[in-house]
Amino acid sequence: MTDPHAVTTIAELEALYGQPVLGSVLKELPVINAAYRALIEAAPFCILATAGPEGLDASPRGDAHGLVRVVDERTLLMPDRRGNQRIDSLRNIVRDPRVALLFLIPGVGETLRVNGRAELTTDPALRASFAVEGREPNVVLRITVAAVYFQCARAITRSRLWDPAHHVPRHTLPSTGTLTVAARDHKGDRSTFDASAYDAALAERQAKTLY
Repeated sequence: MTDPHAVTTIAELEALYGQPVLGSVLKELPVINAAYRALIEAAPFCILATAGPEGLDASPRGDAHGLVRVVDERTLLMPDRRGNQRIDSLRNIVRDPRVALLFLIPGVGETLRVNGRAELTTDPALRASFAVEGREPNVVLRITVAAVYFQCARAITRSRLWDPAHHVPRHTLPSTGTLTVAARDHKGDRSTFDASAYDAALAERQAKTLY
């Protein structure tokens, strides 16, 4: 059934919201200035958004050793740390270089958004420069910045993301093992999987395979 209230044109959308707040337009820059660089270098976590023939992908990226390196006002470098080998983001970048990044800093309400284009490199010197605990990333993302701007704190404030009083106790949600079993069951996979054993070994296994 068609929604009679669906917004389907830009004109309808703009009629609802009006013109952008002037400050939100002025804060968008085509380069990384000193203030924006400080936010990027302080952020240990970001979301990397990509697009490809199979659809969209938003991948969490985190690294306390230096998440992203600012080379100059138009260039960022991001190592691809060890993961689950799905490489969804990397597959997308090879075919469509457009990327968007959302940087988060613990305890800080403002976030930073970067749009640009990325390429993957296996440059030995670059890979070696990002080595941690003797392990190098397989590839490094070189991101050319097209737009960068900070987002005000409203979303973080509304979500109470950094407020410990509103943190969700992990034990109140399905464990990693339970989530794995549920996903396998949904796909009809009846192979034996010990969720309890998986959960018991998870912390040690992740600690050994971070890099």
